[in-house]
Amino acid sequence: MNPRLIFLFALLACFVTQAQSEPEITISQEVVYDAEKAKKYGADDYGMKKYVFAFLKRGPNRDLSKEKAAELQAAHLQNIGKMAQEGKLVLAGPFFGNDDLRGIYIFDVDSIEEAQRLTETDPAIQAGSLVMELKEWYGSAALKEVNEIGLTLAKKSVMD
Repeated sequence: MNPRLIFLFALLACFVTQAQSEPEITISQEVVYDAEKAKKYGADDYGMKKYVFAFLKRGPNRDLSKEKAAELQAAHLQNIGKMAQEGKLVLAGPFFGNDDLRGIYIFDVDSIEEAQRLTETDPAIQAGSLVMELKEWYGSAALKEVNEIGLTLAKKSVMD
């Protein structure tokens, strides 16, 4: 018999044995639909919607003085706040560490082109300190509530 077939049969036998020995797990969740909230957040029938993820990456122009870097960071944070207040930015934040991948934005916009226009308003993008990679993403429409909830949790402003 062909060795590949023997391997495939052995692999299949392992899966069948494992499937027979493990208990079946059933996840049950009651649906509590709120039409008003679904409409407010732009949810589809599954409570989901399209967003645009922006991956902020280290740009080519990083050799700024400490003072200029601090000014640029303050302007970057002000722009984030502006986009959030406009309802276009759902979530933003830096990654830990000092890798090339610096942070993310999640935009509540209809297209990558609209997200591109918004990223071009960022002073750090304009200065070449950061570059962005954009990708459409399908996630919970409830993310749109994050900024409002976040305001009730912070003791300090990021601008402090």
